[in-house]
Amino acid sequence: MSRVLKPSVLIIVAGLIFGVLAAFMVKWGNPANMGICVACFLRDIAGGLGLHRAGVVQYIRPEIIGFILGAFVAAFAFREFRARGGSSPLIRFLLGAFVMIGALVFLGCPIRALLRLAGGDLNGLTALGGIIAGVIVGIVLLKRGFSLGRSTKLPSIAGWIMPAIAICLLLLVIFKPGFIFNSESGPGSLHAAIWISAVVGLVVGILAQRTRMCFVGGWRDLIMVKDSYLFSGIAAFFIAALIVNLALGYTHWGFTGQPVAHDNHLWNFLGMALVGLGATLLGGCPLRQAILSGEGDTDAAVTVLGLIVGAAFAHNFLTAASPKGIGDNSVIAVILGLVFCLAVGLFMREKTA
Repeated sequence: MSRVLKPSVLIIVAGLIFGVLAAFMVKWGNPANMGICVACFLRDIAGGLGLHRAGVVQYIRPEIIGFILGAFVAAFAFREFRARGGSSPLIRFLLGAFVMIGALVFLGCPIRALLRLAGGDLNGLTALGGIIAGVIVGIVLLKRGFSLGRSTKLPSIAGWIMPAIAICLLLLVIFKPGFIFNSESGPGSLHAAIWISAVVGLVVGILAQRTRMCFVGGWRDLIMVKDSYLFSGIAAFFIAALIVNLALGYTHWGFTGQPVAHDNHLWNFLGMALVGLGATLLGGCPLRQAILSGEGDTDAAVTVLGLIVGAAFAHNFLTAASPKGIGDNSVIAVILGLVFCLAVGLFMREKTA
Protein backbone atom coordinates (compact mmCIF):
# COMPACT_ATOMS: atom_id res chain seq x y z
CA MET A 1 0.00 0.00 0.00
CA SER A 2 2.80 2.40 0.88
CA ARG A 3 4.18 1.98 -2.67
CA VAL A 4 0.87 3.16 -4.14
CA LEU A 5 -0.07 5.97 -1.76
CA LYS A 6 2.13 8.92 -0.85
CA PRO A 7 3.23 8.85 2.82
CA SER A 8 1.23 12.00 3.55
CA VAL A 9 -1.92 10.30 2.25
CA LEU A 10 -1.18 6.89 3.76
CA ILE A 11 -0.90 8.29 7.30
CA ILE A 12 -4.34 9.90 6.96
CA VAL A 13 -5.86 6.70 5.55
CA ALA A 14 -4.25 4.73 8.37
CA GLY A 15 -5.58 7.16 10.96
CA LEU A 16 -9.10 6.94 9.52
CA ILE A 17 -9.05 3.13 9.48
CA PHE A 18 -7.66 2.99 13.01
CA GLY A 19 -10.27 5.45 14.28
CA VAL A 20 -13.13 3.50 12.70
CA LEU A 21 -11.88 0.19 14.08
CA ALA A 22 -11.23 1.62 17.54
CA ALA A 23 -14.79 2.99 17.73
CA PHE A 24 -16.35 -0.23 16.43
CA MET A 25 -14.41 -2.29 18.97
CA VAL A 26 -16.85 -0.96 21.59
CA LYS A 27 -19.78 -2.25 19.54
CA TRP A 28 -17.97 -5.58 19.21
CA GLY A 29 -17.52 -5.96 22.96
CA ASN A 30 -14.73 -3.79 24.37
CA PRO A 31 -15.49 -1.32 27.24
CA ALA A 32 -17.17 2.00 26.43
CA ASN A 33 -14.75 4.74 25.31
CA MET A 34 -12.03 2.06 25.42
CA GLY A 35 -12.17 0.45 22.01
CA ILE A 36 -8.37 0.57 21.94
CA CYS A 37 -6.14 1.69 24.82
CA VAL A 38 -2.57 0.47 24.91
CA ALA A 39 -2.07 1.42 28.57
CA CYS A 40 -5.33 -0.15 29.71
CA PHE A 41 -4.74 -3.28 27.67
CA LEU A 42 -1.18 -3.76 28.95
CA ARG A 43 -2.62 -3.26 32.45
CA ASP A 44 -5.14 -6.01 31.73
CA ILE A 45 -2.38 -8.29 30.46
CA ALA A 46 -0.43 -7.70 33.67
CA GLY A 47 -3.53 -8.74 35.59
CA GLY A 48 -4.14 -11.75 33.36
CA LEU A 49 -0.61 -12.95 34.15
CA GLY A 50 -1.22 -12.45 37.87
CA LEU A 51 1.19 -9.54 38.27
CA HIS A 52 -1.55 -7.65 40.08
CA ARG A 53 -4.78 -8.88 41.68
CA ALA A 54 -7.25 -6.15 40.73
CA GLY A 55 -9.95 -8.59 39.72
CA VAL A 56 -11.83 -6.22 37.41
CA VAL A 57 -8.88 -5.63 35.04
CA GLN A 58 -7.47 -9.05 34.22
CA TYR A 59 -7.49 -10.27 30.62
CA ILE A 60 -4.76 -10.97 28.07
CA ARG A 61 -5.80 -8.57 25.32
CA PRO A 62 -5.25 -9.95 21.78
CA GLU A 63 -5.08 -6.41 20.37
CA ILE A 64 -1.62 -5.86 21.90
CA ILE A 65 -0.48 -9.21 20.53
CA GLY A 66 -1.75 -8.13 17.12
CA PHE A 67 0.11 -4.82 17.27
CA ILE A 68 3.42 -6.59 17.85
CA LEU A 69 2.88 -9.38 15.31
CA GLY A 70 1.44 -6.99 12.70
CA ALA A 71 4.53 -4.80 13.01
CA PHE A 72 6.72 -7.91 12.83
CA VAL A 73 5.04 -9.09 9.60
CA ALA A 74 5.15 -5.64 8.00
CA ALA A 75 8.79 -5.07 8.96
CA PHE A 76 9.80 -8.42 7.48
CA ALA A 77 7.75 -7.90 4.33
CA PHE A 78 9.36 -4.53 3.67
CA ARG A 79 12.84 -5.58 4.83
CA GLU A 80 12.82 -3.24 7.81
CA PHE A 81 13.22 -5.83 10.55
CA ARG A 82 16.48 -5.08 12.35
CA ALA A 83 17.58 -6.40 15.70
CA ARG A 84 19.08 -3.52 17.67
CA GLY A 85 19.34 -2.24 21.22
CA GLY A 86 21.60 -1.03 24.00
CA SER A 87 20.33 2.54 24.29
CA SER A 88 20.01 3.00 28.07
CA PRO A 89 17.68 -0.01 28.59
CA LEU A 90 17.36 0.43 32.38
CA ILE A 91 16.34 4.08 32.06
CA ARG A 92 13.89 3.15 29.29
CA PHE A 93 12.38 0.48 31.54
CA LEU A 94 11.83 3.00 34.34
CA LEU A 95 10.51 5.67 31.97
CA GLY A 96 8.05 3.11 30.64
CA ALA A 97 6.93 2.26 34.16
CA PHE A 98 6.34 5.93 35.02
CA VAL A 99 4.51 6.55 31.73
CA MET A 100 2.14 3.74 32.69
CA ILE A 101 1.68 5.13 36.20
CA GLY A 102 0.75 8.52 34.74
CA ALA A 103 -1.63 6.92 32.24
CA LEU A 104 -3.42 4.94 34.93
CA VAL A 105 -3.97 8.07 37.00
CA PHE A 106 -5.91 9.47 34.04
CA LEU A 107 -7.20 5.99 33.13
CA GLY A 108 -5.99 5.87 29.56
CA CYS A 109 -3.14 6.35 27.11
CA PRO A 110 -3.00 9.14 24.49
CA ILE A 111 -5.15 6.99 22.20
CA ARG A 112 -7.87 6.59 24.82
CA ALA A 113 -7.73 10.31 25.59
CA LEU A 114 -8.93 10.91 22.04
CA LEU A 115 -11.45 8.07 22.18
CA ARG A 116 -12.87 9.38 25.44
CA LEU A 117 -13.23 12.81 23.86
CA ALA A 118 -14.82 11.25 20.76
CA GLY A 119 -17.28 9.55 23.11
CA GLY A 120 -18.20 12.88 24.70
CA ASP A 121 -15.95 12.62 27.77
CA LEU A 122 -14.66 16.19 28.10
CA ASN A 123 -11.98 15.04 30.54
CA GLY A 124 -10.17 14.12 27.35
CA LEU A 125 -9.51 17.85 26.87
CA THR A 126 -7.71 17.98 30.21
CA ALA A 127 -5.69 14.94 29.20
CA LEU A 128 -4.71 16.46 25.85
CA GLY A 129 -3.62 19.62 27.66
CA GLY A 130 -1.43 17.51 29.91
CA ILE A 131 0.08 15.61 27.00
CA ILE A 132 0.93 18.83 25.17
CA ALA A 133 2.45 20.35 28.32
CA GLY A 134 4.60 17.25 28.84
CA VAL A 135 5.67 17.28 25.20
CA ILE A 136 6.68 20.95 25.43
CA VAL A 137 8.89 20.24 28.45
CA GLY A 138 10.35 17.27 26.61
CA ILE A 139 11.12 19.46 23.59
CA VAL A 140 13.00 21.90 25.83
CA LEU A 141 15.09 19.00 27.13
CA LEU A 142 15.71 17.70 23.60
CA LYS A 143 16.95 21.13 22.53
CA ARG A 144 19.29 21.14 25.53
CA GLY A 145 20.95 18.00 24.20
CA PHE A 146 18.99 15.18 25.86
CA SER A 147 19.80 11.74 24.49
CA LEU A 148 19.48 8.16 25.69
CA GLY A 149 22.36 7.19 23.43
CA ARG A 150 22.45 5.23 20.21
CA SER A 151 21.38 1.64 19.79
CA THR A 152 23.65 -0.88 18.11
CA LYS A 153 23.07 -3.84 15.83
CA LEU A 154 22.36 -7.10 17.64
CA PRO A 155 22.14 -10.75 16.56
CA SER A 156 18.82 -11.44 14.84
CA ILE A 157 17.64 -13.74 17.65
CA ALA A 158 17.40 -10.75 19.98
CA GLY A 159 14.82 -9.11 17.74
CA TRP A 160 12.70 -12.27 17.62
CA ILE A 161 12.16 -12.41 21.37
CA MET A 162 9.25 -9.95 21.61
CA PRO A 163 7.31 -11.48 18.70
CA ALA A 164 7.89 -14.88 20.31
CA ILE A 165 6.49 -13.58 23.60
CA ALA A 166 3.46 -12.26 21.70
CA ILE A 167 2.86 -15.70 20.18
CA CYS A 168 3.10 -17.31 23.63
CA LEU A 169 0.53 -14.81 24.95
CA LEU A 170 -1.76 -15.64 22.03
CA LEU A 171 -1.58 -19.32 22.88
CA LEU A 172 -2.50 -18.50 26.48
CA VAL A 173 -5.54 -16.54 25.26
CA ILE A 174 -6.66 -19.38 23.02
CA PHE A 175 -6.12 -22.33 25.37
CA LYS A 176 -6.93 -20.55 28.66
CA PRO A 177 -4.81 -22.56 31.11
CA GLY A 178 -5.89 -22.53 34.74
CA PHE A 179 -3.10 -20.26 35.94
CA ILE A 180 -4.28 -17.34 33.78
CA PHE A 181 -6.64 -14.81 35.39
CA ASN A 182 -9.79 -13.55 33.65
CA SER A 183 -12.09 -10.87 35.04
CA GLU A 184 -15.66 -11.89 35.71
CA SER A 185 -16.85 -8.29 36.05
CA GLY A 186 -15.64 -4.78 35.27
CA PRO A 187 -13.69 -3.59 32.19
CA GLY A 188 -11.59 -6.74 32.04
CA SER A 189 -14.67 -8.87 31.47
CA LEU A 190 -15.71 -6.79 28.44
CA HIS A 191 -13.95 -7.77 25.26
CA ALA A 192 -14.55 -8.58 21.64
CA ALA A 193 -14.17 -12.11 20.31
CA ILE A 194 -10.55 -13.25 20.27
CA TRP A 195 -10.38 -13.42 16.47
CA ILE A 196 -11.83 -9.93 16.05
CA SER A 197 -9.40 -8.44 18.55
CA ALA A 198 -6.44 -10.25 16.97
CA VAL A 199 -7.36 -9.23 13.41
CA VAL A 200 -7.92 -5.60 14.40
CA GLY A 201 -4.59 -5.64 16.22
CA LEU A 202 -2.82 -7.08 13.17
CA VAL A 203 -4.33 -4.48 10.84
CA VAL A 204 -3.43 -1.61 13.16
CA GLY A 205 0.04 -3.06 13.73
CA ILE A 206 0.73 -3.20 10.00
CA LEU A 207 -0.60 0.32 9.40
CA ALA A 208 1.26 1.78 12.37
CA GLN A 209 4.51 0.14 11.28
CA ARG A 210 4.23 1.44 7.73
CA THR A 211 3.34 5.01 8.77
CA ARG A 212 5.38 5.37 12.02
CA MET A 213 2.14 6.48 13.68
CA CYS A 214 2.66 7.95 17.14
CA PHE A 215 0.13 9.71 19.37
CA VAL A 216 2.79 11.72 21.19
CA GLY A 217 5.31 12.11 18.38
CA GLY A 218 2.65 13.87 16.33
CA TRP A 219 2.37 16.66 18.89
CA ARG A 220 6.18 16.76 19.30
CA ASP A 221 6.86 17.19 15.58
CA LEU A 222 4.07 19.72 15.12
CA ILE A 223 5.33 21.93 17.95
CA MET A 224 9.07 21.38 17.56
CA VAL A 225 9.63 21.45 13.80
CA LYS A 226 6.17 22.41 12.42
CA ASP A 227 5.92 19.00 10.72
CA SER A 228 2.27 17.89 10.49
CA TYR A 229 2.87 14.38 9.07
CA LEU A 230 2.30 12.37 12.25
CA PHE A 231 -0.26 14.84 13.58
CA SER A 232 -2.41 14.34 10.48
CA GLY A 233 -2.78 10.70 11.50
CA ILE A 234 -3.88 11.75 14.99
CA ALA A 235 -6.43 14.18 13.57
CA ALA A 236 -7.78 11.59 11.12
CA PHE A 237 -8.08 9.04 13.92
CA PHE A 238 -10.12 11.41 16.09
CA ILE A 239 -12.41 12.52 13.28
CA ALA A 240 -13.14 8.93 12.26
CA ALA A 241 -13.80 7.81 15.84
CA LEU A 242 -16.06 10.81 16.48
CA ILE A 243 -18.13 10.19 13.35
CA VAL A 244 -18.59 6.50 14.15
CA ASN A 245 -19.50 7.22 17.76
CA LEU A 246 -22.06 9.82 16.69
CA ALA A 247 -23.52 7.39 14.16
CA LEU A 248 -23.76 4.62 16.75
CA GLY A 249 -25.17 6.91 19.44
CA TYR A 250 -22.18 6.39 21.73
CA THR A 251 -21.34 10.08 22.27
CA HIS A 252 -22.56 11.58 25.56
CA TRP A 253 -21.04 14.98 26.35
CA GLY A 254 -19.96 15.92 29.87
CA PHE A 255 -17.26 15.69 32.52
CA THR A 256 -19.09 13.49 35.00
CA GLY A 257 -20.63 10.05 34.80
CA GLN A 258 -18.36 8.93 31.97
CA PRO A 259 -17.44 5.23 31.65
CA VAL A 260 -14.22 4.13 33.41
CA ALA A 261 -13.28 7.73 34.15
CA HIS A 262 -13.07 10.36 36.89
CA ASP A 263 -13.10 14.15 36.74
CA ASN A 264 -10.18 15.18 38.94
CA HIS A 265 -8.86 17.73 36.46
CA LEU A 266 -5.57 18.53 38.20
CA TRP A 267 -4.35 14.96 38.38
CA ASN A 268 -5.76 14.03 35.00
CA PHE A 269 -3.65 16.87 33.63
CA LEU A 270 -0.50 16.01 35.60
CA GLY A 271 -0.84 12.29 35.00
CA MET A 272 -0.94 12.84 31.25
CA ALA A 273 1.80 15.48 31.46
CA LEU A 274 3.94 12.65 32.85
CA VAL A 275 2.88 10.50 29.89
CA GLY A 276 3.70 13.25 27.38
CA LEU A 277 7.07 13.99 28.94
CA GLY A 278 8.09 10.36 29.41
CA ALA A 279 7.00 9.36 25.90
CA THR A 280 8.87 12.30 24.39
CA LEU A 281 12.06 11.23 26.16
CA LEU A 282 11.47 7.64 25.01
CA GLY A 283 10.87 8.72 21.43
CA GLY A 284 7.32 7.39 21.15
CA CYS A 285 3.98 6.69 22.81
CA PRO A 286 3.02 3.24 24.17
CA LEU A 287 1.63 2.22 20.76
CA ARG A 288 4.85 3.25 19.04
CA GLN A 289 6.89 1.27 21.57
CA ALA A 290 4.82 -1.87 20.90
CA ILE A 291 5.28 -1.42 17.14
CA LEU A 292 9.03 -0.89 17.46
CA SER A 293 9.32 -3.99 19.63
CA GLY A 294 7.82 -5.99 16.77
CA GLU A 295 10.42 -4.53 14.37
CA GLY A 296 13.31 -5.97 16.40
CA ASP A 297 13.99 -2.97 18.66
CA THR A 298 14.91 -4.51 22.00
CA ASP A 299 15.01 -1.10 23.69
CA ALA A 300 11.34 -0.67 22.82
CA ALA A 301 10.70 -4.21 24.06
CA VAL A 302 12.28 -3.29 27.39
CA THR A 303 10.03 -0.21 27.47
CA VAL A 304 6.94 -2.37 26.90
CA LEU A 305 8.02 -4.61 29.76
CA GLY A 306 8.46 -1.46 31.86
CA LEU A 307 4.91 -0.44 30.98
CA ILE A 308 3.61 -3.84 32.12
CA VAL A 309 5.56 -3.72 35.38
CA GLY A 310 4.40 -0.12 35.89
CA ALA A 311 0.81 -1.31 35.57
CA ALA A 312 1.38 -4.03 38.15
CA PHE A 313 3.02 -1.50 40.48
CA ALA A 314 0.17 0.97 39.99
CA HIS A 315 -2.43 -1.51 41.20
CA ASN A 316 -0.33 -3.23 43.85
CA PHE A 317 0.70 0.10 45.41
CA LEU A 318 -2.58 1.97 44.94
CA THR A 319 -1.37 4.59 42.49
CA ALA A 320 -3.96 3.73 39.81
CA ALA A 321 -7.19 5.71 39.70
CA SER A 322 -10.70 4.32 39.43
CA PRO A 323 -14.09 5.82 38.55
CA LYS A 324 -14.23 6.88 42.22
CA GLY A 325 -11.15 9.09 41.83
CA ILE A 326 -7.37 8.94 42.06
CA GLY A 327 -5.63 6.28 44.12
CA ASP A 328 -4.30 6.67 47.65
CA ASN A 329 -0.75 7.07 46.35
CA SER A 330 -1.40 8.63 42.94
CA VAL A 331 -0.08 12.06 43.93
CA ILE A 332 3.22 10.72 45.25
CA ALA A 333 3.72 8.46 42.22
CA VAL A 334 3.07 11.19 39.65
CA ILE A 335 5.36 13.67 41.42
CA LEU A 336 8.12 11.05 41.63
CA GLY A 337 7.62 10.26 37.96
CA LEU A 338 7.88 13.89 36.92
CA VAL A 339 11.01 14.38 39.04
CA PHE A 340 12.58 11.25 37.55
CA CYS A 341 11.81 12.33 33.98
CA LEU A 342 13.19 15.81 34.57
CA ALA A 343 16.35 14.41 36.15
CA VAL A 344 16.88 12.03 33.25
CA GLY A 345 16.20 14.81 30.76
CA LEU A 346 18.64 17.19 32.40
CA PHE A 347 21.51 14.78 33.06
CA MET A 348 21.33 12.43 30.06
CA ARG A 349 22.97 14.50 27.35
CA GLU A 350 24.75 13.53 24.17
CA LYS A 351 28.44 14.04 24.54
CA THR A 352 30.08 16.35 22.03
CA ALA A 353 33.68 16.06 20.91
